[in-house]
Formats: sequence, structure tokens, C-alpha cells
Amino acid sequence: MDLKVNTKYTHIFFDLDNTLWDFEKNSYLALKRIFSQYFPETTIAYDDFFEVYSKHNKQLWENYKNRQISKDNLVHSRFQRTFDELGLLDTDPLEMNSSYLSEMAKQKKLVDGAYEILDYLWLKKYQLFIITNGFEEVQIKKLKNTGIIGFFTKIFISEKVKVPKPGREIFEYAIKSANARKRKSLMIGDDFNSDIIGAVEFGMDAVYFANNGFSQQQREIIKNYGHGKKICTIEHLSSLKNIL
Repeated sequence: MDLKVNTKYTHIFFDLDNTLWDFEKNSYLALKRIFSQYFPETTIAYDDFFEVYSKHNKQLWENYKNRQISKDNLVHSRFQRTFDELGLLDTDPLEMNSSYLSEMAKQKKLVDGAYEILDYLWLKKYQLFIITNGFEEVQIKKLKNTGIIGFFTKIFISEKVKVPKPGREIFEYAIKSANARKRKSLMIGDDFNSDIIGAVEFGMDAVYFANNGFSQQQREIIKNYGHGKKICTIEHLSSLKNIL
């Protein structure tokens, strides 16, 4: 089966952050605004703060996806570790986290071509879904504020399902809830391990949205699965029109 000429799919499952919603740009802008409110007199440059925060946040999210830590641990530790490393005192990490999430949900920058491809797929009568590892209160607001929530039949969020991607259980739950079949379903995402390997190991086909390129190791993994067989790669969302 070649994804490039395949017309069998009926159910399309998208990741949200960095696949449709531009997490990198939106999170940068949201945290910059909160940083200026919480630390108006600091000599620490925002970009330095953001770099340290991003380092801790990335590692903690990996731990969360691997079910090594809880959500509460994640949201507390990502700011507390940043404060500790930079010597920032007397700031409640949970309070800043709450402010940050509230501000982030207001950001509306979509990945280039996201709205257009959703409209294209919706007009072609595909059933569209979201499978995301984010937090429920934030992810729903993102979808509403960007005006794309109406494209989706159902939204599956790891916090509510109790299992993050790449866990098999979240894909199984989504397929059953969508009344879909694996062989007629396609997962599209930018996270190679969580979205792509998670979906393929579950039994779905997948499209890897390599918006930041991909490593030699990823190339070898794709080759082992058979490029264009179980995993297809794209660098722009508009390329989905060649598949769907």
C-alpha cells in the first residue's frame, strides 16, 4: 500500500501543537508577556529565561509522555527549576504557570497552511479528529480561539484519556470513540515518537510532518517500515493534498 496514491482513508487524526497550532511562536509570545509582568525589574534577558525554561519544559514533557511524572509535577517543576537555575526568588511557580497557560490559550498563530488543509479535507468529507498530549482547559481554548474547532468531530486529550501519546491506549480509545477502523485511519503529526511511532506501532498509517527536518536515525526508522508504506513524510501541510 502506497500512501501517495491511497484513497481508502475515512478518518484523519491530527496532532495539535506544532502540527496545526504554532506552539513555538505562540508559547514564546505568551511567556514573554507573562515574564514582563512577573519580573519587570530583572536584569535577566527574556531570551535567556526562555531558553532555560524551554530546556526544563522539554525534559519534563518527555518524562510526562513516558508516564514518569504527573501533570502537577510537570507544571510546578518547569518553572521552579527555571527560577532555581536563574536565581529568581519569591515567585510562585504554580501562579506563573496558571498565568502563562491563560495567556498562551489566547494566541492564534496557526502553522502555515493549517486552516487551508483542514478546510480542504472537511470539504472532501473526511472525518477529522485531534489527538493531543496537552491539557484539556488549554487545548480546547486554542481550538476555539483560532476558529478551527468546528472542523473536528471529536477531540481526544491525554489528560482526559489518562494516557499520553505514544501510549497505545490513547490511540485505541480514539479509534473506538470515533467508530473508526485502523486500516482506514491516518495519523498526522510533528512528533516522531509520540505521533508517528505511537500510531504505527498501534497499527495505523502515519504522515510525519517534518517541519523542522528529520534526523538520520529517523530516516533509518522510516526506511525500515518502508517509506510510503506505513509512514509518509511531508514538509508542508499542503502536501497532504497529494495523499488525501
